Amino acid sequence: MMSLADFLIYINGQLLPRSEARVSVFDASFQSGDNVWEGIRVYGGRVFELKAHLDRLYDSAKALEIRVPWGARELEEAIFATLRANHLYDETHVRLIVTRGERRTSGINPNFVEGGPTLVIIAERKPPLFDKRGVRLVTSSLRRPMPDSLSPLIHHGNQLNSILAKLEANRSGVEAALLLDHHGFVAEADSANLFLVKGGEISTPLASACLAGITRGLVIREARGEGLPVVERNLSLAEVYAADEVFLTGTLVEIVPVIEVDGRRIGAGKPGPMTLRVSSLYRRITGNQGTPVPDAVAASPERA
Repeated sequence: MMSLADFLIYINGQLLPRSEARVSVFDASFQSGDNVWEGIRVYGGRVFELKAHLDRLYDSAKALEIRVPWGARELEEAIFATLRANHLYDETHVRLIVTRGERRTSGINPNFVEGGPTLVIIAERKPPLFDKRGVRLVTSSLRRPMPDSLSPLIHHGNQLNSILAKLEANRSGVEAALLLDHHGFVAEADSANLFLVKGGEISTPLASACLAGITRGLVIREARGEGLPVVERNLSLAEVYAADEVFLTGTLVEIVPVIEVDGRRIGAGKPGPMTLRVSSLYRRITGNQGTPVPDAVAASPERA
């Protein structure tokens, strides 16, 4: 087992020890959060939903006019190389970052960037973020930006909105914050999408003030494929309080039940039957789908 200090980070074609992995203080990402990124899971030697993540990365970069000179195959190979170098093939989270690049001087003007973008890949052994027995939420005083301010379709590196909400959750002693949109409807949690269950129907907020998460889309698609009713619509906070079940979805959290919101117990205060069914669907899919890491089985000490 490699120590954290020994882990290798991919930066622009080089695999560097964590202690040596650096980007310039003039990098647009460091100065302004000017980047696009993806969080990707690896299960059993397979990179899950890799194409969907790369497609979103390219779409976000295009929206921000960040030129990505690497094709999908090149990015795949860079991810594979990082995983092999660190012997990480399961319970692994990959953060793939493309920044606008290094500026010649400080300032937000994209024209200050000289040369190409910066590519960073960080692979870490990381189990799901939250306890599967359930999490508690508190409604944040902040609001998610609407599309006329900043499109949620752009998966960018400026996460101050989420960080400020997370600070409120931390002060309240709960695991995560719930954010509303500017109309007062539920948007999402600070780092995950939200679903609720009422009377056997699954509902989730419209992707107008929340990220159209890849795990969110997977849950909608697979649940409907199982004949479960799923609707996307505006949801009020009162509906969350009165829900039979609430659960969060995301690459980092996977599927996690919500047992309390603003001090109100949700349902029975424990994972409900629909949440457990959706979790089972997710485990089944992640257990047999994904892009295989070449030579993962041979190289992995856990699978030797």
